[in-house]
Amino acid sequence: MTDKILILDFGSQYTQLIARRVREAHVYCEIKPWNAAEADLLDPETRGVILSGGPLSVYAPDAPKIPTTILQSNLPILGICYGMQAFTIQSGGEVTPAQEHEYGLATIQVLMPNPLLPEGEMIVWMSHGDRIKQQPPGWQVLARSANSPIAAIGDLEKQRFGLQFHPEVRHTPQGAQILRRFVIDICGCKCDWTPASIIEQSVANIRAQVGQGLVLSAVSGGVDSSVATALAQRALGEQVYSVFIDTGLLRKGERQQVEATFRPLLGERLMVVDASERFLSALQGITDPETKRRIIGETFIREFEAAARQIGPIEYLVQGTIYPDVVESQGLGASQAQRIKSHHNVGGLPADLHFKLVEPLRLLFKDEVRAVGEALGLPHNLIWRQPFPGPGLAVRCLGEITRERLETLREADAIFTEELERVGLLQVQEDFTGTVQGTSQAFAVLLPIKTVGVMGDQRSYQEVVALRAVTTTDFMTADWARLPEELLARVSNRIVNEIPKVNRVVYDITSKPPATIEWE
Repeated sequence: MTDKILILDFGSQYTQLIARRVREAHVYCEIKPWNAAEADLLDPETRGVILSGGPLSVYAPDAPKIPTTILQSNLPILGICYGMQAFTIQSGGEVTPAQEHEYGLATIQVLMPNPLLPEGEMIVWMSHGDRIKQQPPGWQVLARSANSPIAAIGDLEKQRFGLQFHPEVRHTPQGAQILRRFVIDICGCKCDWTPASIIEQSVANIRAQVGQGLVLSAVSGGVDSSVATALAQRALGEQVYSVFIDTGLLRKGERQQVEATFRPLLGERLMVVDASERFLSALQGITDPETKRRIIGETFIREFEAAARQIGPIEYLVQGTIYPDVVESQGLGASQAQRIKSHHNVGGLPADLHFKLVEPLRLLFKDEVRAVGEALGLPHNLIWRQPFPGPGLAVRCLGEITRERLETLREADAIFTEELERVGLLQVQEDFTGTVQGTSQAFAVLLPIKTVGVMGDQRSYQEVVALRAVTTTDFMTADWARLPEELLARVSNRIVNEIPKVNRVVYDITSKPPATIEWE
């Protein structure tokens, strides 16, 4: 049995980062909404509980509450921000609106030795409007800041703690250490969440779910679908058939590359379907991004259904859904969290889905997926390919989708990729000083506007291409890539000279958040 940490989600956009930090300590964790059925919250493998932050005040009429099951357990508990405040209120303490809101970096002073916080001063990230006025009976004040006299509290006997700051964000330099102390030293979790254990557990789960049935695996050529397919094959062998759908929304040379990669591995159990006409027809005149995703999700499913009918009685569909897809689609049921966008394989699925979904990567982050892929022995170039969204160029072709605009975008994207690869920046690199160069994801976007230009001494009125390049490890947060100016100049020059329909190129210098990585 694998030791587990339960993360109770109160609607924070940082909840997934808590999970990231726990997983980085090689400890398994699960996120569940605060209002989940109490019977489903704890199990014998649970070694501790972390209460997330949240957007509401504890005094709001619909403020989330910590379930009684959690409070009455004998497990160690760590409350973060809202989690600390809810813990305080429900344990007999007092919370009050802060005279001065505290957002951003702060310095805290640790006041007494304790198993959670290192001694001395430390820089932390604060984000709160309420604060603790009086800790609960039996609790001690562990740390303070200039604006928060009670920045951390603890009941050392019961191993229960509260932090006003956010240890999960990178802005708290010692935050990962604090969370490791909680899950390993205080909760006593074993560090057994490794690629090997993930593979073993995934294979067992797939076999238990599918039994002797036939499975259709959706292959896109990306790392997620490839790893999901590899896990299914390890579990089920020749029960697995794979389908690659050419949507007409692919990057330049994508179909040929996928066939070259997977045909030797899958042989006749790889089916390639050209459905470009159906996808482009269904998207004709559609400009709203959420509508695009729903149409693409449903069209994918109909094509998979048609492929399954050619093979035999197939009940199961393998998808490469990963955790960021679920989070951004609000697929975990966190009632206070905001939906960012619906991913086609989560929020875009039709209501009359005839398949039972097999999603072995559903609770994994991108770096965990890649680690599993390497452990499975998949080709290095496949594992480290630049991510490509399931809806393809449809979410990078803003506005109406036509064959002509797709071709413009496809060529611009190819130029950007070629130039990045030529100078060795198509993947992230970190030198001995810790300086990060390169890109985790880079692509072109075709904007739904035209601008005036001068080309050949004549007025032009053509389309605009935006370049987007980011660095990230988890794809939940990302920073824009500091690409060399001469590289950007060369890319821009090639695009406006080689693609007749474009007269302007811009570079996106927005991090995630507040932006997303993709534009739609």
